[in-house]
Amino acid sequence: MFNKFRFTLHDDKVKQPTTDVPSFYANTELISQAQSTTTMEAGDLLIAYLEQLGIEYVFGVPGGAIEPLYNALARSSRRNSVKPVIARHETGAAFMAQGYAVETGKPGVCCATTGPGATNALTGIASAYMEEIPMLFITGQTSQSKFGRGALQDSSHNGIDTLGIYRHCTRYNSFISNMDVFEAGVVNAFRYAMGEFPGPAHLTIPVDLLRSNTNLFGPSYDLERIISYPCPVDAGALEQLQERLAQARETVLFLGEGAAEAIEEIIEFANRTQSGLVTTPGAKGLVEAYHPLYKGVFGFAGHDSAREWLMRDSVDCILAVGTAFTEWETNGWDKDALLNNRLIYVDRRAQQRSRVPMSTLTVRGDVRKVFSNVTAHLADASAGSLQYRTGLSNLISANIDSQSVSLCRGQTKPNTDTRIKPQHLMRFLSQHLPVNTRIFADAGNSTAWAVHYLMVRGKAGGINGSRGWFRMSSQFASMGWAIGSSVGAAIGNQHGAVVCITGDGSFLMNGQEFTVAIAESLPVVFIILNDHGYGMVKHGQRMAQAEPIGFALPQINFARLAEAMGAAAYRVENYLDLYELDLDEICRSQTPCLIDVCIDPEAVPPIGARVRVLGGDV
Repeated sequence: MFNKFRFTLHDDKVKQPTTDVPSFYANTELISQAQSTTTMEAGDLLIAYLEQLGIEYVFGVPGGAIEPLYNALARSSRRNSVKPVIARHETGAAFMAQGYAVETGKPGVCCATTGPGATNALTGIASAYMEEIPMLFITGQTSQSKFGRGALQDSSHNGIDTLGIYRHCTRYNSFISNMDVFEAGVVNAFRYAMGEFPGPAHLTIPVDLLRSNTNLFGPSYDLERIISYPCPVDAGALEQLQERLAQARETVLFLGEGAAEAIEEIIEFANRTQSGLVTTPGAKGLVEAYHPLYKGVFGFAGHDSAREWLMRDSVDCILAVGTAFTEWETNGWDKDALLNNRLIYVDRRAQQRSRVPMSTLTVRGDVRKVFSNVTAHLADASAGSLQYRTGLSNLISANIDSQSVSLCRGQTKPNTDTRIKPQHLMRFLSQHLPVNTRIFADAGNSTAWAVHYLMVRGKAGGINGSRGWFRMSSQFASMGWAIGSSVGAAIGNQHGAVVCITGDGSFLMNGQEFTVAIAESLPVVFIILNDHGYGMVKHGQRMAQAEPIGFALPQINFARLAEAMGAAAYRVENYLDLYELDLDEICRSQTPCLIDVCIDPEAVPPIGARVRVLGGDV
């Protein structure tokens, strides 16, 4: 669940298109366009709508049926406006658009040509749908006059039917048949993409229509006005929440990714009330790892300390904020620690209430307003009625368990030629990555190792209220997601370090997008956990006592591959190699770099909860 994008639908209907020059525009450039004597092609009109929202890039792969849009992008680039970013695969383009959206708070935009271009993007669009990330996805079509005549890559209802393929993984899915509905289709796509339930919207447009003249001088509608909205707070539920918190013996804050929009207010509330902080895996980067009230991650690859804190006898209120209560977020639907009648649910939408029928209170509304009001109420209350627990702040943060600590103590530079333990690598990264590094952990063991052992350091709310300094795919978990997404994030904000932690399996699947970082000179550091295998598959099979099959990969020197692509690269085969790395300098170089780390293939990742769910034990 992702509630950063604070847009929804107005109740007013979309106005019919008009050739009159409207009085509302997003910037002076559009005004000058509207007042010019030259009408616009459909592709240029679409670009003008992107300009209204401040969108800077369109991610995609060119092709014949989408060529008119690239013509418009060429014209836009010449005036230093919206520019194309050329991916190596359409799913990579969709992953980049996701990373851009999360980083900037604007909808990501990607495009694909007809036929295989449209089908290639499916995994990336499905990922955005499951992660609730607003995107506009545009596919080309052959000319309408060629439908059903055996045209090359026909994706109409007479061919592979692109519209049908994307029906179940988009918030809005429309075929633009003529110019009379073109603007209404674009406006509706953004309305749904950035609505109460954000996600990708899909427009498929025939090539002849995309290159046709619109007879318009500029956009007819102001998108920002149409999609912006205030989010009210349920006043009655808020009053009940204030009463419950005042009566609680001890409160624990359980934070999901939807807490991002109000993380500073939440941290202030926790500090004032000395409430313990526990996060889901995806929300790990919202709280500084060394905050004295942070008790760790609960859920996939989480910490014993977090579960133990939730299970404390003195805790009679668990305040869950912005979580979707998925398998990974609930530690396989743990009823003893989380899903019980101590639960109170706070969210902008609270649409997941059906998943937590045992919760005793649901507060729907702007999360920042909720915590601002609650904290103000505590400040106004008498000292005797407040449940302050100042003694807890003196405890050592328990965000990593004793196993993690013991692995990282002792000799600073181990003098050994053995392969590197992933646990130790994560500790090394925690110590040596610059503060405020944006870290992307790819699906598989990369996520497990990073969730459990990586210590995230960064100011709360420091990235436009986004998902914070640590990012993962917590719903669809596509292999290679982090590779494209980290590139998109770096394009959206080229100030500050971006690190992508991925596996050799993921890099072999989607690593071609590394060359986009090279072509765009992006400061992204790719760290490959190289154990020549699908590690989660291998260890999952062993833990479940299944047949050992299908996990082996060839041993590859990815550093040489990166050097052949023209990038800086390092091969790390032992601890001495590791401690020779100057990560601070690498992250500040403002150029892409690949670090190929040979990790111990026998190191067992913390994936026990996932294995139990797959085995039917939950």
